[in-house]
Amino acid sequence: MATESPPSINLTHHFLIAMPGLEDEGFSKSVIYMCEHSERGALGLIINKPSDINVQGLFDKVELPLRREDLTTTPVFQGGPVQTERGFVLHESMMPGSESVYASTMSIPGGLEMTTSKDVLEALSTGAGPRKVFVSLGYSAWGEGQLESELLDNSWLTVAADLGVIFDTPVEERYDKALKLLGLESWMISPVAGHG
Repeated sequence: MATESPPSINLTHHFLIAMPGLEDEGFSKSVIYMCEHSERGALGLIINKPSDINVQGLFDKVELPLRREDLTTTPVFQGGPVQTERGFVLHESMMPGSESVYASTMSIPGGLEMTTSKDVLEALSTGAGPRKVFVSLGYSAWGEGQLESELLDNSWLTVAADLGVIFDTPVEERYDKALKLLGLESWMISPVAGHG
């Protein structure tokens, strides 16, 4: 009897929630918002690991004023171990159904965009730009088949993303809130993976 390959999955606009057994320091207890997932690999941003600088500090570094009082004390996040000097801005779509207003933007099914060009920061510096904003330095990436392998090893739980977790939930509650989307509490999850 021939073995069939499992159907391919697309985790774009999903959360990856680290299982307790995942001990990699960078990913332990992390929640990752998946911006892209295809047969070529995957890209996401960790949404619950703040860095030691806030948005005001980032704007000071890039020598731009910040005329958005709502963002000054918002933390800049450690989006992952890849390109940690590069900024990634996850934000609501500025013009749904049309091309992005920024130079380098990836549209994500589910209503968000991820922009890497400086023009989104310039818009924010004038007090304009997207209302809901998540800023990270660096991102998380997986090569072809790598994420699927980690899923088979029970490293991650997956659930459809809830934008309220990214934009409206205090950082320290995001892991538990993401688990609640699955009807789980952190005490229910064993750090030891079982293989049936």
